[in-house]
Amino acid sequence: MIRYFYLSILLVLFSVPLFAKDVVLNANHPQDYEVVRGDTLWDISAKFLEQPWQWPEIWQVNPQIANPHLIYPGDLISLSYINGQPVLTLTRGSTAYKLSPEAREIKLEEAISTIPRSAIAAFLSKPLVVDEDTLNNAPYIVASTDERLILGAGDRAYVRGIDSDEIAEFSVFRGGKVYKDPETAEVLGYEAIYTADALLEAASDVSTVMLLNTNREVLAGDRLLPVDDAESEMNFFPHSPDQAINGRIISVFDGVSQVGQYQIVVLNRGTREAIEVGHVLEVMRAGLTVSDDVTADRHDMVTLPDEPAGIAMVFKVFEKVSYALVMKASRPIHLNDKVRAIE
Repeated sequence: MIRYFYLSILLVLFSVPLFAKDVVLNANHPQDYEVVRGDTLWDISAKFLEQPWQWPEIWQVNPQIANPHLIYPGDLISLSYINGQPVLTLTRGSTAYKLSPEAREIKLEEAISTIPRSAIAAFLSKPLVVDEDTLNNAPYIVASTDERLILGAGDRAYVRGIDSDEIAEFSVFRGGKVYKDPETAEVLGYEAIYTADALLEAASDVSTVMLLNTNREVLAGDRLLPVDDAESEMNFFPHSPDQAINGRIISVFDGVSQVGQYQIVVLNRGTREAIEVGHVLEVMRAGLTVSDDVTADRHDMVTLPDEPAGIAMVFKVFEKVSYALVMKASRPIHLNDKVRAIE
């Protein structure tokens, strides 16, 4: 999958102009930077560029390097100029070593990712947002095999709604928040909270499953959905939307009231509004409506201007909502703040 991603990005890079006049360098950019373990493409790009998502626009492919879009710890990223325009080039470092006295080469590092893997890994492999019919019609747990009320890994459970043994692997979910558009009140989807994996042992009117890999308690009424075998991509091609995007943050994970860097937010825009994985959006702190006590008409209400608050990148998209990772927070970000295409 990673090879497929970099082949795709290679085609994209060749489809854009070699130089981008609107790329602005970071005032404190280095001339060279050696990649270290834990780096991300976004972090490295921020060292060179004011807008890190623009790195593909000045990335100079070296045809002498195999897989020039795979960047490893030890590689050297250099800034140079061609015809007065900045370009970034890669010099391959050492990613292997030999063990003596055996002549074996061991790869030390995997290619670095675009954004931190740990921040979003759990959100890539599960559906997490479903429509009402999907959740209500899914098989459900009716009881444990040993009459326990709370189940965990290693427990067996009875399930209704599994009609055959054609599908053996399931994920267990519990209905969570109802996502609604704050402006139209349209129901955009239902949060499906992942609780466990389940393996089908016997299919019948009342089937038996074994619970695996629980990350919270499993209860009667939890729903089962087939495991998605599609491999989730951990690398992304950041880019600005081609059209105007205006949305809002409708949910924040982890129960926090103020959002900072590397926290995940839910947006009220999805594929229906042409949102794509990799879209980079500006977060605008929604202006408060306050009382103007100075005017003759005391208590006249006025709405303050929206203010830039940060940058977020979309990493998972559903039909009507999407998940975005906050890459930069210049001020606290809150529920109901706005997102828009960067101007």
